[in-house]
Amino acid sequence: MPRTLILVASVAIGLGLAAGAQAQTAPTSSTPATTPIQRPHNAASETGRDVDQQKRIEQGLQSGQLTSGEARRLEAGEARIDRTEQRDLANGSLSASERTQIQREQNRESKAIYGDKHNSITGNPDSLKSNLEQANVQRNINQEQRIHQGVTHGSLANRETSRLEGNEAHVDRMEAKRDTLRQTGRVQRADNRDSRRIYLKKHNARHRQ
Repeated sequence: MPRTLILVASVAIGLGLAAGAQAQTAPTSSTPATTPIQRPHNAASETGRDVDQQKRIEQGLQSGQLTSGEARRLEAGEARIDRTEQRDLANGSLSASERTQIQREQNRESKAIYGDKHNSITGNPDSLKSNLEQANVQRNINQEQRIHQGVTHGSLANRETSRLEGNEAHVDRMEAKRDTLRQTGRVQRADNRDSRRIYLKKHNARHRQ
């Protein structure tokens, strides 16, 4: 073999061995693990429970298990829950202890609904008072469902949910005191205002972070 070819082959073999040795000794590069962003807890489970409890009140009115007076007292309980949600979500987050407090209030309300629906007092679902109450509670269901949907899909930030639950608390308190057609009109006007507010909050540029 000519000397030139032997020299070239030797150089190539030497470079190959050097590259292999470098590959064996070079430290393995690793990308540092990134810490996942901790998103604030949203209130999807809490707002979902609000919807369920309003539905139970409505079912009780429709079946005659609840009188209009019992339904109004239960709406006062819903107002307390909404106020708690308003307060706890106002800073944009919901801590574990705050969630526990809301769940405790919702559990009490659940027991109250069950107790009133299974006592010996019955209502007349076809009466004017019951029909007015049913209409108001059905509106509550619709509004709470819209809030829950916004929370679930991220179109409502926690602070926005806080303000909307405060509005719902106001309406629930009005319903708890309502016992005349004139008061019913005031409740309906308040519901209409809240409906517009829910729409605007869900369709603005803010989203849950």
